[in-house]
Amino acid sequence: MNRLPVAERREQLIEAALSVASREGIDGATVRAVAAEAGVSLGVVHYCFRDKDELLRAMAHTITERNLARGMAEMPETAPARELILGVLEGLWANIRATRGPQLLTYELTTTSLRHPELSQVGVDQYVVSWAAAEQFLEEVERAGSVVWRVPRHVVARSIIAAVDGFSLAWLVDGDDEAGYQGLRLFAEHLATLAVPIDEAAMLGGTAQDPHEPQVTHEPQDPQDDAHPADVHRFVPPVASTGVTALA
Repeated sequence: MNRLPVAERREQLIEAALSVASREGIDGATVRAVAAEAGVSLGVVHYCFRDKDELLRAMAHTITERNLARGMAEMPETAPARELILGVLEGLWANIRATRGPQLLTYELTTTSLRHPELSQVGVDQYVVSWAAAEQFLEEVERAGSVVWRVPRHVVARSIIAAVDGFSLAWLVDGDDEAGYQGLRLFAEHLATLAVPIDEAAMLGGTAQDPHEPQVTHEPQDPQDDAHPADVHRFVPPVASTGVTALA
């Protein structure tokens, strides 16, 4: 067996685990099966990954990263926001269609983590990584399309993941490529309406405020009460965003 740096060996084992799990499902991706697929000893797998939980998390992370990378591979430096959004989501859909096994595996990873409390972190990490990837895409659209969003970016990111999850799962069930594509395109068209050109946003006084920033609202002035002058504002503490926060 060739000696490899730990990082390279981990990548090899993740590839082996993805291959086994795509063929045989999560239950078939035992440490022994992964070791056999990679052509290494059980000790090598245990050395690179503390337990199966860590290996499953790495698998989920890899699938998400590849979906994003392939979807954004041909994203132009500058273009209208609608063109950018449609182009990336079409690339993403093409990749999903070409990798049915890994896409099915993402749902298996989620449901397995929900069924087994000791693996719950797998599902949490899966969505934290997915939301972060969607936010990265939105940031790129902002930069390349010179736009801002009408609603907070993290809300749009969660909507993207929910939509892609839904259309992908339906496609895995019925295999209708065209229906899946048309549904995702309809969502992309809606997404494009949430992008506002920067110059237009400036004229309108900005867009949705970041929920993590302190909010200041004007308190209505009571003409009968001199204790509330017009220039006094009420400070509203920042509201924590809903959902799971990033863990690492």
